[in-house]
Order: sequence, then structure tokens, then C-alpha cells
Amino acid sequence: MESTKPRTQGKGLIDQMVGECLLSRTRMLNRVVTGIYDDELRSFGLKATQLNLIVLLAKVGPIRRIDIGKHLHLDPSTLTRNLRVMLTNGWIEEIADGEDGRGLPLQATVQGRDLVNQVGPAWRKAQDRVQKLIGDSGATLLRKLAANMMGLPSG
Repeated sequence: MESTKPRTQGKGLIDQMVGECLLSRTRMLNRVVTGIYDDELRSFGLKATQLNLIVLLAKVGPIRRIDIGKHLHLDPSTLTRNLRVMLTNGWIEEIADGEDGRGLPLQATVQGRDLVNQVGPAWRKAQDRVQKLIGDSGATLLRKLAANMMGLPSG
């Protein structure tokens, strides 16, 4: 018969996981930072995840969904969910490219570009809040990690 007592054998490992796990720390930081941006963007009807998408489309569009997902490391269901909202709001649009019609490229609309400009002050406020939270060295480290991992600019 198995004991119902919790095992103490793995307590050292559990303590190490609780105290050192990079995954849990990264996910927690992600939720906190995303919450700050979501808070600042809420009055525009925009979420942080959608801001990332519209900025990418404004910068590099037209671009296909598969390339957006690869660039931002998003799974297809998350990408589809966010793009649907953005298409419905008229912030982005599909464009015909003369190919077979599947996976039409997307780009930011004039309305979407205007929205990016309108949220600029709220984005800056979120940036300042996060910078204050993680400090200059934390911000520098995040930029360097992103540059190393995803080929993004670090400055």
C-alpha cells in the first residue's frame, strides 16, 4: 500500500526549482510587463500583443502570417486570434498578391498606422514604468538577450 505522505526525497530539487527556475521567473516577468503595457493601452482598445503585431506590420509589411509567427515566435492559434481582432477593427488588411489566395500578406492600414501614432505617449509611459521596475541594467540585459536570440536591435 502506498503512503499518502508527500515524498521528501525530492525536497532539495523542489527547493532548487522554486528558487532558481528561469522558466517561472521569465513567465512571471512576462505577465507583469505585459500587464503594464495592457494597462496603458487599454483606453485605445489595444493589447500589448496586438501592438507588437501592428508595429511589425507597419515596419515590414506586407508580410505573410507564417513569417509573422516566425519573426515574433507566436503559435498559429495565438497569431490568428490577435489578427482576427485587428482585421475586424480595420487596423490591418489582407492584400492580394497574385498568388493562389492562401495566406494573403497583411499590412497595417492608414487607420492602424494612425493608431500606432496615437498610442505613442501611452507606450512611452509603459516603457518608463517597466524601465523603473527592472532598472537600467535589466532593460539593457533584455535588449541584449533579444538581440542575441532573435536578431533584434539592442539599442
